[in-house]
Amino acid sequence: MTILITGAGGQLGRALARAAPGAIALDRAACDVTDADEVAAALEAHAPTAVINAAAYTAVDRAEGDRLAAFAVNATGAGVVARACAARGVRSIYVSTDHVFDGALGRPAREDDPVAPANVYGASKAAGERAVRAAGGAVVRTSWLFAPDGWGFVPAIVRAALAGEQIRAVDDRVGRPTAVDDLAAALLALVAAPPDVYHVAGAGETTWHGLACAVVAALGVDVPVEPIASAAWPSAAPRPRSSRLSTARVEALGIAVPSWRPALARAVAAIARRG
Repeated sequence: MTILITGAGGQLGRALARAAPGAIALDRAACDVTDADEVAAALEAHAPTAVINAAAYTAVDRAEGDRLAAFAVNATGAGVVARACAARGVRSIYVSTDHVFDGALGRPAREDDPVAPANVYGASKAAGERAVRAAGGAVVRTSWLFAPDGWGFVPAIVRAALAGEQIRAVDDRVGRPTAVDDLAAALLALVAAPPDVYHVAGAGETTWHGLACAVVAALGVDVPVEPIASAAWPSAAPRPRSSRLSTARVEALGIAVPSWRPALARAVAAIARRG
């Protein structure tokens, strides 16, 4: 099987390339998913069996004022890739997010629950999901992604803790952190699965405060982490009340996503070494 990865310059794309060294990994410069001609040319040149579309606009707060850019990649681009794959009999997987839900269900969200995006980013991803499913592609949602070479919450906490800065983290938002390498492994396993909507998230729930405490513990530093309410941490984009995703569907296929804790310790060590 020949796998083509779009968005290979991002943290998930890099993890997929590590997990599948024989895959064709194309970053935005090599294949802009919003350009139908570039996508068609890439598929014709490489003749993949499957495409994992990891290209994404992921700046959640910035998307509130940059709706067109978010929708261009996450919705239009997702549809371009999925339709091009369908026209050539190529399997496709689109990577989506817990932000397609507002987290108000009172239980982990299942794949067939109606989407209710809490922000522009989530709305753009939900639109991308509709386009992909209409073309016969698969959708994989994940949550609270972290990587040893990425950006976001975990590296920010590492830097703050090593600098001895005061750390405050929200304690009323719950989710399942997901290691990027574990997500990559699951995506590669799902390439051969029936095209459907799947949830992949690390085993074990926590809050952002709990995740920050786990980062500090992994560093072995004595830095307090203050729990705060989400109302005390205003942001441009509203966040889901809960980011819990049910992973029963992938588990029924024999795909188990490990606990996020061992991977977090490895990621924290790598981030700390990098400085």
